[in-house]
Amino acid sequence: MKVEIVEYKEQFAADFAQLNFEWLEKYFYIEEYDREVLTNPKHYILDKSGQIYMALVDDKVVGTVALIYREGGVYELSKMAVSPNYQGLRIGQKLMYYCINKAAEMGLDRLFLDSNTKLTPAITLYHKVGFKEIPVPKDTPYERCNIRMELLI
Repeated sequence: MKVEIVEYKEQFAADFAQLNFEWLEKYFYIEEYDREVLTNPKHYILDKSGQIYMALVDDKVVGTVALIYREGGVYELSKMAVSPNYQGLRIGQKLMYYCINKAAEMGLDRLFLDSNTKLTPAITLYHKVGFKEIPVPKDTPYERCNIRMELLI
């Protein structure tokens, strides 16, 4: 199976939202901040120097990940989701490495992510690629966040 990772285009808007809504509803609930970002990624991510990448298999969108610009030139790795039918095929890992390589090309020296320890496969992947746990700040935009991790690039 060949996985192609491409930059976000407007034609992927519904897939980007749906993939993320799917896992949020399965494990948590959709927070207002999630709804705003996922239904208007151009405004919240792309127009603010962020990036979104989509994983395709046979031209079908099966995964996504984003780099969201935060204050001080720091980027959050976020909105990573893989279709349930394609989980376990290392698509998340491919998206993660692609995103890390893009961050390095952008000249970034670190990335961070906010997650929840309930998401064991995701946390395992983050550790595998080198993310380390750091304190969760009080100003995280996600109510579900109970772990913050960073990767020095």
